[in-house]
Order: sequence, then structure tokens, then C-alpha cells
Amino acid sequence: MPKSVVLAYSGGLDTSVAVRWMIDELDVEVIAVACDVGQGGDWDAVKERAKAAGAVEAIVADVREEFARDYCGPVLRANALYENQYPLVSALSRPVIVKELVRVAREHGADAVAHGCTGKGNDQVRFEVATRALAPDLDIVAPVRVWGMTRDDSIDYAERHGIPLTASREKIYSIDDNLWGRAIECGEMEDPWAEPPDGVWEMTRLKAEDPREITIAFERGTPVAVDGDAMPMHQLVGQLNEIVGAYAYGRLDMVENRRVGIKSRETYEAPAALALIMAHRDLESITLERDLQRQKIALEHRYAELVYDGLWFSPLRNALDAFVDSSQEFVTGEVRLRLDKGRCIVVGRRSDHSLYDYGLATYDAADSFNHDDSEGFVRLWGLGIQTWAARQTQAHREHGQAEG
Repeated sequence: MPKSVVLAYSGGLDTSVAVRWMIDELDVEVIAVACDVGQGGDWDAVKERAKAAGAVEAIVADVREEFARDYCGPVLRANALYENQYPLVSALSRPVIVKELVRVAREHGADAVAHGCTGKGNDQVRFEVATRALAPDLDIVAPVRVWGMTRDDSIDYAERHGIPLTASREKIYSIDDNLWGRAIECGEMEDPWAEPPDGVWEMTRLKAEDPREITIAFERGTPVAVDGDAMPMHQLVGQLNEIVGAYAYGRLDMVENRRVGIKSRETYEAPAALALIMAHRDLESITLERDLQRQKIALEHRYAELVYDGLWFSPLRNALDAFVDSSQEFVTGEVRLRLDKGRCIVVGRRSDHSLYDYGLATYDAADSFNHDDSEGFVRLWGLGIQTWAARQTQAHREHGQAEG
């Protein structure tokens, strides 16, 4: 049995109860680690709650800059959307949290890490697989998965042990948010036929009245400026969440396939993530050579699956990153987005490395394309089909007539 455990601490009901439960049931010391990945909150109150539950130490790690640069950035450059929709909001924060848990465990000589995930969700996979990748010698404790308490049981437990809570017995939704977006599930949305109520949306409430255009600048696939104002990526994403979210753009309502085999109805808000992926993909349309672009598109879905399935720290994702990074050498330029109520669309793109050649593309007098080359090209391109049609389709028809 471990003697000292580093717990991924959110400050919520389950992880607060987990602190005291592990102390009482496993006879361990608990170090609570809360990671600021852009979700906001009263971090002093979070630390006090962890200590009130019995943690020997409560640590708040500000990992926003690292999260944006080293996790959101690669996913953006890969245009990674799970099942072609979800920009990996919750999945993306887990590896950076695990990295911090392992760092604290090494620093304090702990022999285990713990999380507050249930036995039917994706996050248990992400936390545990990432931990085994970074620190295979550490034990893993999953108290919520084994204690058998309902939500009401957990509230009673917290009240008996004097743990201050913000949770109530009437809580409806399960919410997870970070810089990259916000996930909302449970409540009436567990019925896939029911429309999400307006009250679940926070990042994408309509506030803007007039249409607006914004220009996003990229360098080697990474966003670096909005309307000419350069800033680090974590600040840029935060600013775009406010700008784009004010137009009520960035909502997702989908039924997705969890890693454990369950179909789950999920709703998400990710205004900056979805706008940035749209803009980045569009910039690639003029800067990537055709076959490179096609191969990258073919790999993007696999990249998203790896992140969703908890395999951030894996040889395949590392290899895919090498491919993606190579592909981004000339993905530098600007994309202009137009925002209106509930909409965000690309209306312009430009790059000094653009492969778009006006002389080749135009049909006016500036046309530089050699049309005489086309006849032979088209003939050779269709030669195989022509041969097939002349030999096999004719033979097939004759065979059919003979049998008739």
C-alpha cells in the first residue's frame, strides 16, 4: 500500500471527499494538486478546502501557458477533431495535469497518484495511461471507482467530516472547463432527443449586436496575433473565447463514442478552438502541397483518436507530431474571419508562401496556363479506364447476352 498519494484535486465534491476517504480507509498522507488550465476560480478557497479535508499540503499549479503552447498548439496544428466535431476540450487537459502530478510526486517522494474519476468515463483512462507512460513505478488510486457512494452519500460524508462544499443535492450538470473550452453533460441532456436548455451555455451567450471581422496571424501553424496584436497563445485563446463567444458561435451537441464503449450525449462550448481550427485549416489550403495536404487530412482523425483515448504520451502521437510539425514549415500567413450572430466564417486568406498562382487560376487575359498540354494529359489520365471499358465491360455485356 502507498504511504503518500498525490491527488488531482479539482476542489469539487468527489475529490474533496476523496482526500478524507483515502486518509481514513488507506492510511495515507494526501497532497492535493489543483492545476489552473484556464477554468478560473478562487484558488485560495480551493487550497483551504483541501486542507480542511485533511490534505497535508495543497498546491495550485498555474499551467495555462504550458497547456496552450504544448497541448492546445499541437492539436490545433493537427486540426484534431474527435469524430470530426469535438476539439478535445477535456481530453486535452488531462496529460498536462498528470505531468504535474508526477512532478509533485517526485518532488515529495510520494509513491502513488490518485484521481476522482468514475468507472464509466474516459478520464480514468486518460489519467492512468498517462501516469503509466510517465511514471510506471507509481501506484494509482481511484477512490471514486471503488467506494460505492452516491452523490447524496458523498455530501453526507463531507458534512460529517466538516469538509466545506459548494456542491448541493440539487446539482444537475457535470461541467468541466479549461482554456480550450467547456464540457456540459448530465441532467435532461442525457436524453439525446431533448434540446439543451439555454441556461447551460456560458461561453457562447449572445452579447454582440453588429457583425465584425477579425484577422488571425499564424507562424508555422501557430496563432501569434489577433488584428495585428501579438500575444502568447494562452492569452490569444482567452481573447478569442471572449470575441467569438460573444456571437454565440462555438456550440456543439453530439453523441460520441466513449473509450469504454458507451455512447454518451455531450454538449460543448469551444469558440476559440473551433474558430482557430477553421482558420488554420483554411490557411493550409493555400500553403500545403496537394499530396501533403491530403495525407495530413487522412491522419488528423487518427491523431484526435489518440488524444481522446488517453494516448498523448505514446510513440505514435510523437511520430504524428513529427509529421505535423514538418508539414507546418510554410503555414505562415493571415486568415480573416467574419463574425455574426451564431456564425463564424472564413472570408479571406493570404500568405507569402501561398501556392495559389493567380496566373494559373484565372480565366481572364492574365491566364498563363498552357491549355495545349491538357489534351495529352487527360488522354493519359483516362487511358486505364478507357482500356477497361473497351475490354472488360464489352466482354461482360456479351457474356450476359449469351446467358440470356
